[in-house]
Amino acid sequence: MTGSALIVIDMINTYEHKDAELLLPAAEAALPGIVSLLRRARAAGIPVIYANDNWGQWRSHHGELLDEALATPHAALVEPLRPDNESLFIVKARHSIFYETPLTYLLAELGVDRVVLTGQVTEQCVLYSALDAHIRHLDVVVPADAVAAIHPELADAALSMMRRNMRAEITRAADVEW
Repeated sequence: MTGSALIVIDMINTYEHKDAELLLPAAEAALPGIVSLLRRARAAGIPVIYANDNWGQWRSHHGELLDEALATPHAALVEPLRPDNESLFIVKARHSIFYETPLTYLLAELGVDRVVLTGQVTEQCVLYSALDAHIRHLDVVVPADAVAAIHPELADAALSMMRRNMRAEITRAADVEW
């Protein structure tokens, strides 16, 4: 395998949850990097996969999640990230994008051995997803300017752990090459 995939974690969001006020400034700061990566990945024919929390609504699918997020006061954080017709979408229930999802199978089917992880929350879902990608022998890239944190000091520690313990490439969105 020699393929890459861009994965957008939990950015289809209502921001109506605990810690949202702490997360919002970081999500706003990460938005340009994620939008740039989406544009460049799509132009290069790189698979774009959204892995999103289902907010405890077990009947939810990506259309419902998107519609609900776009109907909130924070729709401006969601609209630029809207999945296109080629985007893939996985609904997740827990922190890791791999936990109880078909993502491992999907990546194998796509011939992906390198994942570029973007989204939120750096010290939670991004960290756990990076670990799960690493133990699946995938190369992991995390553009630090395209992830959002609730607690910056924990995010810095998480990025250090990803670099050291998971051999993740921590870079900037502009430096990700397809």
